[in-house]
Amino acid sequence: MSFTKLGLPATLVAALADQQYQTAYPIQAAAIPAILDKKNILGIAKTGSGKTASFVLPILSNLQGTGFTKNRHPLVLVLVPTRELAVQVNEVFKLFRNALSDHIRTLAVYGGVSINPQMIAMNGVQILVATPGRLLDLIDSKAVHLSNVKTLVLDEADKMLNMGFKEEMNRILGFLPKERQNLLFSATLNPDLDSLSVILMKDPVVIKIESEQTSIDQIKQSGYFVLDEKKGPLLRYLIKSNNLTQVLVFTSSSYSADNVANKLRKNGVKAGAIHGKKSQSARNNVLNQFKAGNLPVLVATDLLSRGIDIAFLPCVINYELPRSPKDYVHRIGRTGRADNSGLAISFVNPESVQHFKVILKKGKQWIDIIDSSTIDLQGY
Repeated sequence: MSFTKLGLPATLVAALADQQYQTAYPIQAAAIPAILDKKNILGIAKTGSGKTASFVLPILSNLQGTGFTKNRHPLVLVLVPTRELAVQVNEVFKLFRNALSDHIRTLAVYGGVSINPQMIAMNGVQILVATPGRLLDLIDSKAVHLSNVKTLVLDEADKMLNMGFKEEMNRILGFLPKERQNLLFSATLNPDLDSLSVILMKDPVVIKIESEQTSIDQIKQSGYFVLDEKKGPLLRYLIKSNNLTQVLVFTSSSYSADNVANKLRKNGVKAGAIHGKKSQSARNNVLNQFKAGNLPVLVATDLLSRGIDIAFLPCVINYELPRSPKDYVHRIGRTGRADNSGLAISFVNPESVQHFKVILKKGKQWIDIIDSSTIDLQGY
């Protein structure tokens, strides 16, 4: 469906066109009109299906004409599970807010960095994107008040519950006014989420976009049987021989991520690493470079992978296999998003052959594994 038919202001539709977005994804087509109509929403749709824009666009539209905002009293609160997702969601708000005549201030707050700059930046903020822990720190410091919140968004709510934020969320809900619009988005619907939605919402509009296997089917998967000492040369061979310009490489540890990135740089491949042991500013810097296309290779751990959301990422490489079939699907799902094709490559050493077979069997998949000993890796 065209964005022109969803009730959004013409300026937002024009901004979407400037970003090469002409047709709304199913979650957007269903959610945007309902949110514009101030309805409560329970939206279930897989990661990469366009959920963020489905609430960002109508929220910005509804904020037009709201006038003066009392300092440190945001009108919209978006709760997210990770720092990276907070930054990502805020960037989408910033991308489209300039299309509106009203000046709308947004801010992302999260832990891992100094709280003082966030406290100072809170003045005049209308849309606050926050992780639960840092938000409670700001509330306890009286740096922000939630009594004027008109719209609450829980983004990736299933992950928030899985990551143990239930107690924090319950406390945050106690600071919010009872009368408000509630928007809950999740990739899955589980009993905990179902009970939370009952607490939060009266007569919600339930939008469930069925998860389709095509999100995996459109990813070309391949595997390479390789000894550990040949993984580095094989990685460089694949990047250079295929002229890969944007590759996300997964490793199993922070040490391995740094090691792989260092060896790539020593061999003339521009690369960076992102993991939980790096500072937030360093993580933001390397991720922004990768998203902008200025860093060809990003090496990441699973801990950080959920904050890496790039619509047209062409290639993912499992330098080391994940622990579970679920993590495997999540990793390779970073590519082949939003109806685009993608390439996923996995390195399989002798010790992990059986584990990889289990991963593929659980996912009801089968792929050919190439013996890397047949490839001339001399010079790589």
